Amino acid sequence: MEISSTLLGSLSILVLVFTVAHGDPLVPALIIFGDSGKLRSLWKRDFVTHRPTGRFSNGKLATDFTAEYLGFTSYPPAYLSQEAEGVNTLTGVNFASAASGYYDNTARLYGAISLTRQLNNCREYENEVVSMVGRAKANAIFSGAVHLLSAGTSDFIQNYYINPLLRVYSPDQFSDILMISYSTFIQNLYGLGVRRIGVISLPPTGCLPAAITLFGLGRIQCIPRLNQDAISFNNKLNNTSQILKSRLPGLKLVVFDIFQPVLDMITNPGDNGFFESRRACCGTGRLETSMFCNSRSVGTCTNATGYVFWDGFHPSEAANKVLAGNLLQQGFDLIS
Repeated sequence: MEISSTLLGSLSILVLVFTVAHGDPLVPALIIFGDSGKLRSLWKRDFVTHRPTGRFSNGKLATDFTAEYLGFTSYPPAYLSQEAEGVNTLTGVNFASAASGYYDNTARLYGAISLTRQLNNCREYENEVVSMVGRAKANAIFSGAVHLLSAGTSDFIQNYYINPLLRVYSPDQFSDILMISYSTFIQNLYGLGVRRIGVISLPPTGCLPAAITLFGLGRIQCIPRLNQDAISFNNKLNNTSQILKSRLPGLKLVVFDIFQPVLDMITNPGDNGFFESRRACCGTGRLETSMFCNSRSVGTCTNATGYVFWDGFHPSEAANKVLAGNLLQQGFDLIS
C-alpha cells in the first residue's frame, strides 16, 4: 500500500510535536537571516506580548511558529535589540532586516541591514557565544542549529522592477547576479561551521498586493510575468543549492517552496479558512507596509484572520501559520 506524501508529512509533524512535548528542543538553536523578519522598530504589532516587536505582520511570523514547532519556549531575539544579551542568545538570534536582499544595494536603498552586514553580525555573535560557553560547546551549537534564510522578494519588487539602472539586465540575468550572492553567502556560513541551512524560495511575487497595485494596470489579479520570474529564480535556487551540497561535505541545505503554498492560499482561499486573498488587511488594503500598519490605521480590516495578506508584502499571522506547517513538512531533513 502506498502512503501519500501528505500523510507522511502529517505523521512527521505528529512525531515532532510528541517529541518536543516530552523533552528539549529538536535543535540547539534557530538563527534567521534575510528580509522581513524583524528590525529595530517601535511600531506597534498585535503580537502575543502586545508590545512593539518590529515584526512585519499583525502577529507571529512563520519563523515564530517554526520556533514553537521545534520546541523552543521563546523566539529568537533581533540581534541588535536589547533582548539579545547573554544567555538569551544561546538558543538563537534573528539577523533579518526588512527590505534586505541578496543584492546589497537593495538594503542600502531602504536603510536596511544587508546580507553582508548580517554575516558580519553572525561572526560577532559566534565570538560572543564562544566566550560564554567555550569553543567545543559553541561549535556544537553552530553545527546543530537550524539557520533560515529568506530573501529575494525585495530585490525584485522594491528594486529591480522599479530601478532603471538595473533594467539593463534581463530578469534572468538579474537572477544570475543574485545566485552569485546566495552561493557566496552559503559558503561563508559553511566556513563559520554552519551545517544546517533552510532557504526560502520566492513566493508568487506577481500576486502580492503591492505588486498588483504597482504593476497591475488597475486590475486586481496576479501578474503572470512576475510570477514567471519568480519560478525561474526558484529553479536556479534549487539548482545552485544542489551544486553547493555536492561541494560542501556534511552540509544539509533544504530549499523551502513557498511559491505553491502561497499560490494555493491565493487561488483557493476558502480551503484554508480565508475569505480575502487579493487585497491586504492593512491601510487601504493594497500598498502599505507594516511600518504604517496597526489596528488604528485608516482602512485596516477588523478581521485579519480572514486575510491572506496583512499588508502589501507580508502574510497575515493566520497565513504564516499555514506556511510554517508547510516549512515543517519540507524541512524534516534539517532536524533528522
